Amino acid sequence: MQGRQLIQACIKIHIIMEVLRPQLIKIGGRVYRKNPIQEQTYQHEEEDDDYYQGLVECAEEPCETYEVVQTPQGFRCTVKAPSLLYKHIVGKRGDTRKKLEVETKTSISIPKPGQEGEIVITGQHRSGVVSARTRIDVLLLTFRRKQPFTHFLAFFLNEAEVQERFLKFQEEVLEKCSMDHGVDSSIFQNPKKLHLTIGMLVLLSEQEIQQTCEMLQQCKEEFIDDISGGKPLEVEMSGIEYMNDDPGMVDVLYAKVHMKDGSNRLQELVDRVLERFQASGLIVKEWNSVKLHATVMNTLFRKDPNAEGRYNLYTADGKYIFKERESFDGRNILKLFENFYFGTLKLNSIHISQRFTVDSFGNYASCGQIDFS
Repeated sequence: MQGRQLIQACIKIHIIMEVLRPQLIKIGGRVYRKNPIQEQTYQHEEEDDDYYQGLVECAEEPCETYEVVQTPQGFRCTVKAPSLLYKHIVGKRGDTRKKLEVETKTSISIPKPGQEGEIVITGQHRSGVVSARTRIDVLLLTFRRKQPFTHFLAFFLNEAEVQERFLKFQEEVLEKCSMDHGVDSSIFQNPKKLHLTIGMLVLLSEQEIQQTCEMLQQCKEEFIDDISGGKPLEVEMSGIEYMNDDPGMVDVLYAKVHMKDGSNRLQELVDRVLERFQASGLIVKEWNSVKLHATVMNTLFRKDPNAEGRYNLYTADGKYIFKERESFDGRNILKLFENFYFGTLKLNSIHISQRFTVDSFGNYASCGQIDFS
């Protein structure tokens, strides 16, 4: 009963925070406020009309940055979107599209499910076409944010020396601290998956993966080469820290990563990559800076060895996520291993890694990468 009450309390807190700090959606250089409303759990394309209404109320002011083409029949505008999101524009029994068409006096053509293509908006008046495009963008962005993360930008930290030192750390922690509450072998990271995350991504098509590869290459040409000097960044992985504010109830324990020469180049590099991807919309802006850390213990692993520490607040079908976790007492670990040395590494590549997928070496599968040298 206590667990159920805790879940209900957390959901209530989440709803209250949505009211106090409504979600902001940036489209075409303008910022729109998403009005919080009572959301219903829906499956696939069964969105409520009220939900649609709550989304588009914040998009009444049209954005003038879209490319609208004049045709003999009126005006035309296209929207690129992955096919996975089409259902959210169509709605239950086509109601969302019909409502959009009626309210903006336009016609909206959407590719069939499973087919990639463009959403085409046509209408007699330019203002109506622009209004429909703005509302569709709000819907697409909102439902994209509810998709589970699919990929992430990261450095791999799985060099042989670091893996060996990590296993030594695990062995010593279990030897000296296994009697502490919640400490057992199940909550340690897989040494082959040690990594340094720059940002989480939702990539829903091959085109979006390709776009991410191109964006990463642009970062390399515009500033990564200058910061790295065309050479790997030599870093040290040493010392441990915890995420929350109570060392007696820890969920995530991580190793700190810093430049061996004491410079700020690694932090500058990852922050600029994050900024660029946030500006493009490929990464939702949550922070202004990357927290450099390598997770070594995570209580999510206790029930799911493949858990990865970060998850969205919603599943793909719109259900709010709350994951119960059994925290561990990290006070002795922090005291005994505060300055534990995991080793040195040469960071030479940023990878676009795919979640829940491993390569033949047991590491996260990489969909693309850039190399510094």
